[in-house]
Amino acid sequence: MPVHKFGPAIIRLHDTDNVVVATRRLAEGENIGEAVTLSVIPSGHKIAVRPIRESEAVLKYGQVIGRASRDIAAGEQVHLQNLAMLDSAVSHEIAIDGGPTPLLPESERRTFKGYLRPTGLVGTRNYIGIITSVNCSATVAKAVADYFKTNGFGNYANVDGVVALTHGTGCAIPTNTEGFTYLRRTLNGYARNPNFAAILMIGLGCETNQISHLVKAFELEEGPRLRTMTIQGLGGTRKTIEEAVGIIQELLPEIDAAKRTEQPLSGIKLALQCGGSDGYSGITANPALGYAADLLVKNGGTAVLSETPEIYGAEHLLTRRAATPEIAAKLMARIDWWQNYTEKNGAELNNNPSHGNKEGGLTTILEKSLGAVAKGGSMPLMEVYEYAEPITEPGFVFMDTPGYDPVAVTGQVAGGCNLIVFTTGRGSVSGFKPAPCIKVATNNEMYEHMSEDMDINCGGIIDGSDSIQAAGERIFEKIIAIASGDRTLSEGYNYGDFEFVPWQIGAVT
Repeated sequence: MPVHKFGPAIIRLHDTDNVVVATRRLAEGENIGEAVTLSVIPSGHKIAVRPIRESEAVLKYGQVIGRASRDIAAGEQVHLQNLAMLDSAVSHEIAIDGGPTPLLPESERRTFKGYLRPTGLVGTRNYIGIITSVNCSATVAKAVADYFKTNGFGNYANVDGVVALTHGTGCAIPTNTEGFTYLRRTLNGYARNPNFAAILMIGLGCETNQISHLVKAFELEEGPRLRTMTIQGLGGTRKTIEEAVGIIQELLPEIDAAKRTEQPLSGIKLALQCGGSDGYSGITANPALGYAADLLVKNGGTAVLSETPEIYGAEHLLTRRAATPEIAAKLMARIDWWQNYTEKNGAELNNNPSHGNKEGGLTTILEKSLGAVAKGGSMPLMEVYEYAEPITEPGFVFMDTPGYDPVAVTGQVAGGCNLIVFTTGRGSVSGFKPAPCIKVATNNEMYEHMSEDMDINCGGIIDGSDSIQAAGERIFEKIIAIASGDRTLSEGYNYGDFEFVPWQIGAVT
């Protein structure tokens, strides 16, 4: 982690940097110690602290984030008007810091109260899931879930809810494509996620993505906790809704009887996410989450970084932590895939940052990636997974996903994640049932403005009143508390019914 050096109005992130970050809105002509501002500088934005020549590298975190597109004067804002993207050309020192995860002695490891499932996996919530094989069964699935939202569960207070996992595909999709593989892998992963106590699969009946084929291919065991049905087979929508409601009502006593018991933190698979990032994300909340992720991993848990387009330009910070050269090679193979994928589709990886990211002070994907990777802490990289693959290796791991948050989180939850920590500088508010989502604010202004949605504030790191270590320890304690049954603010609003978004790749036929 960089050592933050605070001035009266700026943060320097590395001794070699030729830019600093404003900790507040700066007026024109303000002396910041190393330069005098030549214009108004928005909070979170970059300022040159010495002249930077055209084509010279611009450094932040001690790393290249782009090149000057024209001469930049000391005291000038550095952003879209004078900072250009360049292709990632970092060197990859493979596995020089890799090796086994440094675990705490078992006697010192923390525990939490979770639901031990027959599979040996541990849930942090006790939901019932309705998985749709195709968009054609989405309305029925929603109607079943809405029945219980309206009528409740009676005396069965230990049931967290019924979640309808609907999507826009499942038919008119070639079966030999990546898109079809990802969809089926995602549905299988949700069926196995330990935050679900029971699953109903509902299809139309004639779709390409046949439920019977899915169950057979992934060796899912039908029984009391996994039931399947089709609308055509049952004779229409009303009969299917009634059948599904009846099955759930029969299951309620057994599901409600599940009890939380003391479990090791190895039962937690934590999805690391950021969205609506700003210029402070890589300075405050992301490194604090990285510190918390390290604590979880040392206690035997699993922390899952994702969003491959948002590590582009910072991938060398991960390859050098790979436990083996083979793991590093897996990561680079996914970077290569993305470069080919974006080129084929007439795009580029620097299509990211988003509009909001740029307004918050992030200029290039290289800059955003360096801040995003900070969520991954400092532990060895133990494995790299493709989208929605089952996560079986404990420790710090990576999953290949798009940068779009709902799609990325859907892949992580399909992989087995049962909890999410989501950092945000602009104010993202999504929920992701069945996994509770802890929101972490990067700055005081947004936290105060949106305090009803933010679980933790890391804004004090900006002015030195807080630290990465202290904030990271708060996040770690919040992870344990939420995993043990405390509610996040987004759960209090019952958010999370619409963020199931499997990654769609390929032609619709």
